Formats: sequence, structure tokens, C-alpha cells
Amino acid sequence: MQRSTMQENPHYTAETWPIATCLHGFAPTDAQGVNMHDAEPEVWDDMFAQIEEVGFNLAELADSHVRPADLSPSRRDEFLAIAASHGVGIPSVHLQRQSVIMPGHEERNLEYAHRTIDAAAEWGMQVFSTGLHQPFSEAQKKALWFWTAEGPKDPEDRETWDLAVSRIRELGKHAAEVGLPVALELYEDTYLGTADSAVRFVEAVGLDNVGLNPDVANLIRLHRPVEDWRELYAKTLPYANYWHVKNYTRDEAADGSWATSVPSTMETGLINYRQVFRDAIKLGFNGIILTEQYGGDSLGVCATNQKYIRSLLPKA
Repeated sequence: MQRSTMQENPHYTAETWPIATCLHGFAPTDAQGVNMHDAEPEVWDDMFAQIEEVGFNLAELADSHVRPADLSPSRRDEFLAIAASHGVGIPSVHLQRQSVIMPGHEERNLEYAHRTIDAAAEWGMQVFSTGLHQPFSEAQKKALWFWTAEGPKDPEDRETWDLAVSRIRELGKHAAEVGLPVALELYEDTYLGTADSAVRFVEAVGLDNVGLNPDVANLIRLHRPVEDWRELYAKTLPYANYWHVKNYTRDEAADGSWATSVPSTMETGLINYRQVFRDAIKLGFNGIILTEQYGGDSLGVCATNQKYIRSLLPKA
């Protein structure tokens, strides 16, 4: 039986719906080797000034750029104050490539996730987003587009599956204690890598505050046979409590012998978001929407996508 994990939010309109930008357009490490996490206030100020300039008032904080769990209280306050000075809020944290079943790092990653949940609550965030994907393989690091090379795969044995479920359930219970939903991102070759597997996984976790981040574009960009985006959304949207959105153009051989994809705006890619948003709203989705883009002017494309999304949302 499908269940909805929608948050109890007001009925948003096209004007009020919370839409955030990713930070992909900003280098996590500068030319001098300084991480964004350790950057001077002027660097943070410039980042948020650009975000403000293109029309965003929300930004997701991915731990690739800043790790909330590892920032001192004074630096946290400085970071949030700079963001607020540009009218930008931080509604969510996305903990990425820190799988709780990553071989040799299971306990460290689990402890880090717990600390990040606490930090998200202390920062006043509304969503803790994560997944089961692991750091890039060497082949992915060398590729023009990382999704064209093979990365780590979750094992097929039941013991590891059960371990993943129990650890995400543990995180979900912790998040519930501090009032946060947990969103699990769809990602290839993980237990969240197909529609059926993702639904089976979140149902096995069995907590009302643990749902899916149905980032279907992560799957349709793969250079191999993929599930139909319509079926992916039909199965996963009922569990959505947070949503990464982006799009890709895709071409493939009828016999499945080859496929190719490149990033696009949401309007011009393979996924018909006009229909998907109608379906999502009909199902009652009312969570935060996070715009993503790889390559080129990421922030600019996210801004273009925000305008497109608002044209699809219910009017006041």
C-alpha cells in the first residue's frame, strides 16, 4: 500500500512555493586549495550575492561545500548572517556520498549523519536529505560527465540490504525526535536505484518522516537502458517529501545498444515536467523544490528553471 510522506505545510502558490538553488555553480575548493567550508566571509558573501542577484531566496546546503556538523557555532552564525543579509535562507542540508553501508566507512558515516541531523535542527533547517551513493570511482573522476562511467554498486545480499534499512531507520527516528523529515535520493546502482527498489526500501524503513527525494533525472541520464521516466515518477511521487529537479536531453538506439545524454533546462529535456508537476500536485506534494544543474552556468540555469517551475504551479 502506498503512503504519502508529504509535510504538513500551508497550501503554497506559484508565488510562495519554496524553491531553492543548489550550490553546484560554486567550486567546493578554490584555486588555492581552500575549501568553501573554510573560506573567508568575503567568499561566502560573494556566493550569496550571486544567488540573490539571480532571484533565489533559498539555497540547499550540500556538505560538499559546507558541512554543518563540522562548523563551529561562531562560523555557523556568521554563515547564516551573511546568507540572511542577501535575503537567502537555508532550508535543507544534503549529505551526499556518505553511504551508511560504504565498506570500511559504515560507522564513521553513520555517526556523521547523526551529527548532521543535530546540526540541521540547530540551524533551523526543514529537511535532512541523503542517499546511499558513495564517492566517485577513479573512472568517474576522469570522465567529462561522471554518470557516463561506472561507479560503486550496492551489493545484492539481503544482509547488507537489511543493514542499510536499519541504519536509515535509526537516522529517521533521530530526525523525528528533532522534528525533521528524511528524504532519500534516487541514485543508480544503490538500493534507491530503481523505482521498485526505492519504494520497497522506504516501506521497509517504515517511518512516516522518511520519504523519497524522487530525483528521476539521476536515472534517465545514464548511458544505458533506463526505466521510463513516467513510470519512475508514478511509483515514487506518492512517497516524495523533498524534490531535486533537473533535466537532460537523451537519445538512444531502439535496440538498447547505445544511449547518450547531456544536461538541459527543465523545459527542453526528456522529462515533461509540465505533466509531472500536475501529477505531483494532484497527489498532494507540498515540499521544498531544489533546482540542480551540472555544467555551464549552473546558477543561471537554475534561475531559468525556477521561473519555469513557477509557471507550472497553482496560481493564487
